[in-house]
Amino acid sequence: MSAFKKFLAAAAPLSLIALGACAQGFNARVSRFQALPPPSQGETFVVQPRNPALKGGIEFQTYAQMVARQLEQVGYRQAADPGSANLVVSIDYDVDRGHERIETIPGWGGYGGWGWGGPGFYRPGFGFGRLGFRYGWYDPWLWGDGFGGNDIRSYTVYQSELHMEIDRTADGKSLFEGTAKALSRSDDLPYLVPNLIEAMFTGFPGNSGETVRITVPPPGKR
Repeated sequence: MSAFKKFLAAAAPLSLIALGACAQGFNARVSRFQALPPPSQGETFVVQPRNPALKGGIEFQTYAQMVARQLEQVGYRQAADPGSANLVVSIDYDVDRGHERIETIPGWGGYGGWGWGGPGFYRPGFGFGRLGFRYGWYDPWLWGDGFGGNDIRSYTVYQSELHMEIDRTADGKSLFEGTAKALSRSDDLPYLVPNLIEAMFTGFPGNSGETVRITVPPPGKR
């Protein structure tokens, strides 16, 4: 077997590990306060935005239906007539403008051409740099050279948040208050909000006054 074929054979298992690492779950921190009785008589609900400006929007209605499906799964029923609902579920969501983070990653030794490099040489992906071909999580335009020195990388982290309240319509009593927060590299609400909703309803309604860390599996593993 040629040296290059041996190189590819050794690299294949590492590439599979790298691909697996890309399929990580969505990590969120969920805080819940609740005095919500279990549904016993098919209590009905309506979902509305905490921000009136969102009312009637297609995007909000999409998320509202996700919340409704979650509530139906635990025994509540969506009211046919919102005016007669037993419960009012109010939701709000947002993502900030992001914060820059800088990381320093120790560099490794290596040489040009089709070389192996030193410890930690394999990082998922492919790249070309001054030292030749590198199999690994390497992008010379993004990460810099990094061999023989340190990699300095800067990226933006966004904090997203979902807030949900449930009030009883008969007397206006608050029965549930929950917040789900997450840090991620994405500021895309259509990606973030469904994951925050999934986290909010994991173990719903939860223990009152408890903050838990929840990992939402990737869609293919739920």
